[in-house]
Amino acid sequence: MRLVKGLMRIFLLMLVVVIGAGIVWLYAVPPELLRVGSGYAAKIVCSNVFIAHRPEAEVLADDVQAPGHPLLRLMRVSVDREALRVRTALIGGIAPSEAVYRPGLGCSVQPAGSRTAAISAPPPPPASPETASRAWPDGEAVTSIDPVAAVLARPDLTGSGMRAAVVVKDGRIVGEVYGEGFDRDTPLLGWSMTKTVNASLIGRMIRDGRMTLEDSGLLPQWRQDARREIELRHLLAMESGLAFNEEYGSVADVTRMLYLEPDMAKFVVALPLAEKPGERFGYSSGTAVLLSRLWMDCLQDPARALGYPREALFGPLGMRSAVMEPDAAGTFVGSSYMYATARDWARFGLFLAQDGVWQGQRLLPEGFVSQMGEGTVASGGIYSKMQTWLPRLNERHLLPADTFSLEGHDGQSVTVMRSERMVVVRLGLSPWWARYRPAALIAELLKAVPD
Repeated sequence: MRLVKGLMRIFLLMLVVVIGAGIVWLYAVPPELLRVGSGYAAKIVCSNVFIAHRPEAEVLADDVQAPGHPLLRLMRVSVDREALRVRTALIGGIAPSEAVYRPGLGCSVQPAGSRTAAISAPPPPPASPETASRAWPDGEAVTSIDPVAAVLARPDLTGSGMRAAVVVKDGRIVGEVYGEGFDRDTPLLGWSMTKTVNASLIGRMIRDGRMTLEDSGLLPQWRQDARREIELRHLLAMESGLAFNEEYGSVADVTRMLYLEPDMAKFVVALPLAEKPGERFGYSSGTAVLLSRLWMDCLQDPARALGYPREALFGPLGMRSAVMEPDAAGTFVGSSYMYATARDWARFGLFLAQDGVWQGQRLLPEGFVSQMGEGTVASGGIYSKMQTWLPRLNERHLLPADTFSLEGHDGQSVTVMRSERMVVVRLGLSPWWARYRPAALIAELLKAVPD
């Protein structure tokens, strides 16, 4: 009996030592998966608090914890409104992370041990009361059509987690609906819809003669190896051949880039070539960050580059709510981070439906928007030459032949149908397992909207 009691004491002591060592390890060297989780939580809460002005408790519960990994339910958040910072960590302070708000530019993750560049951008000038009373898109006055309202009232079509849906026909909003707690003034995250906005900024560069689709030898680090063959058009079509893992289930290139790397472009620039450029489709958020870095470098003025989205697109289109967010080093995260109201996302969709022309002024080169509707061979016809998606095979019978769309994580979409002079915006929080696609909604709207 004494022997058994002695062995039990030894076992319990060893167990305490092991648990203690594990706790020390979690504090000292937290696994990357935990650091990714805390970085994600810090970023989402920071942007929604400081850009969308939503309560942090609501954002943590609904946006971070509800649809995500079980470990995110252990996340705790602290918001410092004076210092413009959000700090997150698992219970007990494990795997801490921080996100910093910079006026006019939104929030950036600040990985442990890194510094965030002290930058800012001027806010848009306030709208005059006269402008607000004008008809959309010049102002905010809209007139809904009853059949469209009836379609938008159907949750089976707008999908679970819908936060906003806006329908544009012939340059006017003809219907809109908002989820509980959201309205026409709430900026919402577009996730990968940002890629198409980023591509359009390159379109402005091409129109101004600063870039061409055939540009190669794009970066100094690439000019001494096979990566010098990568052309701008390869990056835009997701055919660069660069090795990049876009899987979100664990710590992959995409999550490492977004939440562990203070200088995202630097991380992607160092990636090796896995395929010959132009031969294989490989969806890559890293590619979009490189595109941001390339057009920003073309301006040769960091301050102007930070203001360029407003100068080149948001200002002319009247997208007053739009905010593109850079990383800690100051490169726009052109893959993922742009906030705008549903009406401003609709303005951008209308701009594309009008072939890159706004109020009679051509902002994008002729033929640029057409390439958004041209599927690439390497993608099997589902991705375009210009950072947009085309209807999947099982959706093509429901939608016009010239349909293309901006698409983002958790059910974000702006669908453009140029032949129908129609744009449909649908924003929300619909996790991947909900399998939501807007094709059925759009098909019903096509029936409801008069020609």
